[in-house]
Amino acid sequence: MSNHLVSLEGRTIVVTGAGQGIGRAIAELVAKLGGSLALVDMNAQAIEEVVAAVGAEKAIAFAGSVTDESFVNDAVQQTVKRFGGVHGLVNNAGVTRTAMIEKMTRENWQTVIDVNLTGVFQCLQSVGIQMLKQAKAGETPLGSIVNISSDAGRRGTFGQINYGAAKSGVLGITMSAAREWARSGIRVNTVAFGVVATPMTEVVRSEKFRDKYLDQIPMGRFLEPEVAARSVAFLLSDAADYITGQHLSVNGGFHIAT
Repeated sequence: MSNHLVSLEGRTIVVTGAGQGIGRAIAELVAKLGGSLALVDMNAQAIEEVVAAVGAEKAIAFAGSVTDESFVNDAVQQTVKRFGGVHGLVNNAGVTRTAMIEKMTRENWQTVIDVNLTGVFQCLQSVGIQMLKQAKAGETPLGSIVNISSDAGRRGTFGQINYGAAKSGVLGITMSAAREWARSGIRVNTVAFGVVATPMTEVVRSEKFRDKYLDQIPMGRFLEPEVAARSVAFLLSDAADYITGQHLSVNGGFHIAT
C-alpha cells in the first residue's frame, strides 16, 4: 500500500456525471491515485473516452440515468463483480434548466429535482447498501461518499430556483446519511463548488458577466476542474477519515459563512 496520505489504492470509486468537466477530472485523479473506477453518464461515447484515457483495466463504463433505480442498482452490482467491492461514491451528475421564478415551468423544475436531488439519493442508497454489506462482513477499506453541491444551494442564485433547491437538498441528504451510517464506518460529506470552468458555466464566464462574478471572488479566478477534483479526492481518502456530515466550500471565497 502506498504511504501517500491521499492514496486511493485498493479502492473502487463510482463517479456519476463522469463524461466531462468536474466528473472527468475527478475520475482521472482517482486513477492517478491508484483507484479503480465505475463511470456513470448519459453520454456513452464520453465515458468510453474516459475509460480509454485512464486505462480499461482500471475502469468500467455505464451509460444511463442516475434517476433509473434498476440501472443504478445493476451498475453497482456489476462493479462489485468486476472489482470486488465499492469503497467510494462521487455524486456529481447534474443538469440545469434556467428560468426566472415566474417563468419556471413544472417540467423544468421537475427535471432538475429528479437528476440533482433524487438521483443523488438513488445513487447514495444503492452504493450505501453495498457498503453496509461490506462493513458488516468486516471488509476494509470502509466507504466514503462525496455529494457535489453548489454555492447556489447555500446562498441562492438568479434564474435557478430549481437548481438551488436541489443543491440545498443535497446538504440535508449528506447530514442524514452521515448520522445513520457513521457507526458502520461510512463517511458522507458534501463539496459545494463556486463557479467552475465547465460548459455548464459558459454564460457566467462570458464577456458580459465575467468581471461581475470575478469581482465577487476574493481569490480573483474561476475554479478549474482539475483543482476542484483535489478536494473530492481528499474526502475519499484516509486523510479525511474523521470527517463526516460536513460541507466543504471550494469557491475561492465567493461564499464565506460561519
